[in-house]
Amino acid sequence: MIQNLLKITLLALSFSALTAAAQPYPNRPVKVIIPFPPGGTLDTVGRMLAQKLGEQMGQPFVVENRAGGNGTIGADAVAKAPADGYTLLFNASTFVTAPMTMKSVPYGVVKDFSPIALVAKAPLSVAINKNLPITDIKSLLAYAKANPGKMSFAVGSIGSAGHLSTELLKRAGGINYLVVPYKGTAPAFQDLIGGQIDGFIDPILGSLQYHKSGLLRVVAVTSSTRAPNLPDVPTVAETIPGYEFFSWYGLWGPAKLPSEVVTQLNAEVNKALATDMQTKLVQQGLLLSPGSTDDFVKFQASDMARSQKIITDGNIRLE
Repeated sequence: MIQNLLKITLLALSFSALTAAAQPYPNRPVKVIIPFPPGGTLDTVGRMLAQKLGEQMGQPFVVENRAGGNGTIGADAVAKAPADGYTLLFNASTFVTAPMTMKSVPYGVVKDFSPIALVAKAPLSVAINKNLPITDIKSLLAYAKANPGKMSFAVGSIGSAGHLSTELLKRAGGINYLVVPYKGTAPAFQDLIGGQIDGFIDPILGSLQYHKSGLLRVVAVTSSTRAPNLPDVPTVAETIPGYEFFSWYGLWGPAKLPSEVVTQLNAEVNKALATDMQTKLVQQGLLLSPGSTDDFVKFQASDMARSQKIITDGNIRLE
């Protein structure tokens, strides 16, 4: 009798497993790893997208902030996760550029990940401590030249778009200032507001409310045209012709993610970008970038080539 009960139990478990496997994706919660602390632009956009995907696909998309190692700890966790679609990575362009500045990384951006969707591009804001006599790029350059090496600019993470943009501003403007690395954007903004740091270049979304409330001053944006949500703020290019830079956000899974899962997730991301999420992100200065996975793969390759040149020319390294 015990043997019969054991057989029945095993058959029931087998049937349950087969039934679960036959269920459409996703049939359980999906983990979305964001490899930086809560509170920054990346976290805001990632949580908004995760909520929409959960609503659309009928399962929770649970955000987990796994910070450390300049974003590599969280990314590595995704690289080593089963390629089943239940562990995803939401990250910024730092993901593809930071490894170019490091001696070693436990994964390869191209070989260990499956690109899914490009979500948005983010013009950056040049934010300055409100107590400094700086109101635009012209006065920033004048102040920096009058105080060589005395100004300090925060960097949310080494190799990020903000970092590359900060280095380019030094060279294009012919100025010099100290670049101070931080562990995420939130503490950098705290020190900028508190006066421990003088400037910070980061996506507009992060600085917008601080600027509107008067806690800091956004003196320029890095897009080629003025941002719709900051129409009175000039572009860097109005003072330094040709200057343009963006951060961007995307969704990845582990390598060898089934093509049907990639296709489904890409479609769901594009669907989410057509909802009220579109209005919210555009109002905060983001440019949405719906498209196919192939479009994302080509974009990523192009951005990596461009960033590698900037990092090599500037000798940007994580010590």
